[in-house]
Amino acid sequence: MSDSKECILTRDCPAVQIPRGDPVILKEGARVYITQTLGGSFTVMTDSGLARIERDQLDALGLDTSFLEEAEHSISKEDHKGPPDETAIWSQLRNVYDPEIPVNIVDLGLVYSMEVKDIPEKGFHSEIQMTLTAPGCGMGPAIAEDAKSKVLMVPGLNSAEVNLVWDPPWTQEMISEEGKMTLGLI
Repeated sequence: MSDSKECILTRDCPAVQIPRGDPVILKEGARVYITQTLGGSFTVMTDSGLARIERDQLDALGLDTSFLEEAEHSISKEDHKGPPDETAIWSQLRNVYDPEIPVNIVDLGLVYSMEVKDIPEKGFHSEIQMTLTAPGCGMGPAIAEDAKSKVLMVPGLNSAEVNLVWDPPWTQEMISEEGKMTLGLI
């Protein structure tokens, strides 16, 4: 979303303070400005700074959230046989965003690897190694959990683990061409 939209919260709303990652409660009646709507969660500007509102709390903004239900049902896990489609896992990772940056974690160069393993009697497991733009980012656990929940929507995938790693350190050179164009770096 390029233009911010003003909303008045219709109820108390749990959120996560950006960039510290601390849980906060945004109070009913508070005025917030939506600054980013990528990946299914909303980043809002409050009187106290930025906060991320998760998809299950979006009704507090007084907006129609039916588009989220449609997106969640677009991946059918029913009747799937065999291994998960690795392209679908990467597509799901492209639906995960740093709440301060309008580029997905894959194009930001934050995902270092994704591997699918067939674990006997447990099924298919995805192991993802990713980093953050800054080691001290308090949003790391929230971004990693978002990645995990999104890849678990892929048919055939039974479990997933997202590990935050710091080697090699992330640099802007890791951003894809598409990401650089979005950020105006080229």
